Amino acid sequence: NTAMAAQMTDAHRRFLQVLMSHGIMEGSEARKLHRCCCEIHKVYYAHDKLDDFIGTVNSHLQPLFMQIRKGISENDGRAHYALVNLAETEITKMASDYTENELELFRKTMDLIISSENGFASSTDILNLADQLKTKKMKKKEAEQVLKVFVEDKWLSERNGEYTLHTRCIIEMEQYILSNYQDMARKCNICRSLAVQSQVCESCGIGMHLPCVRKYFKAQTEPRCPQCNDFWSYDI
Repeated sequence: NTAMAAQMTDAHRRFLQVLMSHGIMEGSEARKLHRCCCEIHKVYYAHDKLDDFIGTVNSHLQPLFMQIRKGISENDGRAHYALVNLAETEITKMASDYTENELELFRKTMDLIISSENGFASSTDILNLADQLKTKKMKKKEAEQVLKVFVEDKWLSERNGEYTLHTRCIIEMEQYILSNYQDMARKCNICRSLAVQSQVCESCGIGMHLPCVRKYFKAQTEPRCPQCNDFWSYDI
């Protein structure tokens, strides 16, 4: 006797449209949008009911194999909401937007990022891969342009010539990454979601997101690994 899904209203539709055009939204933006949509369409608004509101949208997206998912930014630990295509998890979603050799460059970049110690790959290392592509080699200039597009489209983010996976990419591809990089992909020991940018215990090898590390060690007099209790040797 599953309860009937709550009605989709114009407020829900507007929320979905705006989120679709952004691809991903920071939590505070999503909360503002929630309020704004309810006010415009004179729908009941409760500031602490965003997740229920999104739940209603999700129940109507289910037959379309879409879902609004919540994820955490690895940089600052803030919540983000992204619209995820469940039917085309993996990289198929990208296949309609990019050429084969661009996709290959993305995959190779992802390999570098996930196998790295800290979750970053340098532009030098990525550009060195451009002329080794099997599909069709890329000149450095062209590869630089493609990386720029991946950043604009929120698959990668870049800081001082170092690339990592954008929060949107992690929310969309978490399952793909966990199943395709089983020996390399780590879950955060604290929040249990995929940790790309992380600190890794030198003794037992568990990883933790930087925001989770900061939160966890705030309460500890001396930073020790939650798994093996060895001293945590990183700056926090």
